[in-house]
Amino acid sequence: MRMTDIQRCEVRPGRLVEWTLSPATVATAKALPEDTRPPAYIQESHLRTARSVREDGLFVPTWLGAAFDIPGRVDLDALGEALRGWTLRHETLRSGFRWAGGPGDSIRRFTLDADAVALHREDAGEFTDPSALAQHLQDRFDTTADALRWPNLIYTAVVRDDCTSVYMAFDHSNVDAFSIYRIPAEIHELYTGHVTGRTPDQPPVSSYVDFCEAERADADRIDADHEIVARWRTFIHRCDGRLPSFPIDLGLDPGGGLPTQKLMREMLVDADAAAAFEAYCRPHGGSLVGLLAATALIVHEIGGEPVYRTVVPFHTRAKSAYSDSVGWYVGGAPIEVPVAEAPDFPAALKTVRAALHATRPLARMPLARVLRLLGADFRPTSPDMYSIVSFADARGIPDSELWTERNAYGLIRVSYGDQVCAWVTRLHEGLWFAARYPDTDVAHKNLRLYTDRLRDIIVSVADHAPAPRR
Repeated sequence: MRMTDIQRCEVRPGRLVEWTLSPATVATAKALPEDTRPPAYIQESHLRTARSVREDGLFVPTWLGAAFDIPGRVDLDALGEALRGWTLRHETLRSGFRWAGGPGDSIRRFTLDADAVALHREDAGEFTDPSALAQHLQDRFDTTADALRWPNLIYTAVVRDDCTSVYMAFDHSNVDAFSIYRIPAEIHELYTGHVTGRTPDQPPVSSYVDFCEAERADADRIDADHEIVARWRTFIHRCDGRLPSFPIDLGLDPGGGLPTQKLMREMLVDADAAAAFEAYCRPHGGSLVGLLAATALIVHEIGGEPVYRTVVPFHTRAKSAYSDSVGWYVGGAPIEVPVAEAPDFPAALKTVRAALHATRPLARMPLARVLRLLGADFRPTSPDMYSIVSFADARGIPDSELWTERNAYGLIRVSYGDQVCAWVTRLHEGLWFAARYPDTDVAHKNLRLYTDRLRDIIVSVADHAPAPRR
């Protein structure tokens, strides 16, 4: 799916219908006892960051979402049943958190039983102006899919005679990119089943809530003397006591508040160039290694930094049981690329491969746990703890070859932030690039330069690659 924002996902006029968890469901949730399964460290960090930023006087929406079309005139009852069935399939969507107060101000989970979950449908009226509709959707998603409220998800449909566009938004605590990628196929399958009377027999998926409990128990076994903590301590020390930012000038005012952000999104290269680039990089670990190697060289060109330091996101779906599960299955591994010792792309490839091989296991330990053990005051003032360059090959996702036909998009909220977060996605059509970055002239100029140079390197490498395997 092409990652973009709500303004650039082909929103078209129509009649807007919304589904949220019903008032009865919300009332039931308020009376629920505590679920002893704790939040994941990444969820807790997200909630505490949201509250910290809010206390500083800034509302920073951080939701993720999905957009896709259903052809023909839609059966709203069947679509509602499909949405409810999908919600029940993924336990994290009926689980939330309360602030317990007292010492440490702990966060406690509650989880609804499946039979207590009902959706409430409401007609929000006809929209004739696509810009007004996109703004209305963004405002609704900001208000409803908010980290500090529950429920924090909303489903909508823009109904027309020829097709209906579905837009869904979730607070980040419940979803990651791979969760979003799987939504169109699952909803299509469930909807078609309800329309035809042959509801698909989708096998149950493992629960992200169970994963949170297991991951946290494992993380709590380490202490401040553990090797993983020592390696992070050394890395952060080399980053001048902070987690790494994107090492180019972003034109930020050191004494200023959190800046607004902009989005850059475009196709980097076509399918042939993406395949050739992958073929060239495969002996060293594939496209991710190639993108990081290219990034190290480019930021050295732009900013002159002798060492490129970053945190590389990896999924934590180590067991196949979690491959279809909705949740936030992401960890980070720190890497250092001494560009002075890797002055060209082949040398940078080898350096990045060695760095990732050495540190990738660290991604299985939640960074929030490590920071707690380091004892440093990492009171978050930004929704992004560090800058990222992320890569995902989405071609194996069910129905991914239909995403263009179905106008399927992954939605990211661009609001405030002082970091650069870039996502490169391998689609059937090629490599798609999306990044949010501080809205300054300097940042725009340097990110434009970065993106153009990234394309240049990929094309140059592809021209010298062996014939790609299809």
